[in-house]
Order: sequence, then C-alpha cells, then structure tokens
Amino acid sequence: MDNLKMLESMGLTLPSLAYLIGTILFSVIGYASYRYGKKASIRTAKWIGIALMIYPYAISETWLMYAVGSGLCVGLLIYGTDKRAPR
Repeated sequence: MDNLKMLESMGLTLPSLAYLIGTILFSVIGYASYRYGKKASIRTAKWIGIALMIYPYAISETWLMYAVGSGLCVGLLIYGTDKRAPR
C-alpha cells in the first residue's frame, strides 16, 4: 500500500472501473470492426476499428471516452457498412 500512496503523491491515480469497462468494450468493438472491414474490404470500417482500439490511450476522462467512443460507434453504423449492391 505504500507504493500506491507514493504514486498518488506523484499525481498518478488508478483508473475507475467505469473507465476500464469502457476501454475493454470499445476495444472489442474496434477489433470486430477492424476484422470485418479487412475481410469485406471496407476501408472505413477498418479505420474506425483502429480508432476505437487506440483512442482510449489518449483520453483520460471517463465521460469523454464514452462520448468519443459512442460517436465513433455511430460513425461505424452510418459509414462502416458495405453500400454496394449484393452480387
């Protein structure tokens, strides 16, 4: 416990449970989107998937992480589908 107090005195804190759940959730969605985009050759889905996997490392606020992740998921629903006619 002394190590935890020492880290807190240096300004470092552990992330909340909501933050960890959000990171895992959006990373799994991003991985699935990346795989789908790669398999179906849909570049938009692939790049949104990469963004979903990487952005939690750049954002430290929980509410902002959920806002950005939700926005990326909406973008995935709108732009990440295959718009071509079935063959």
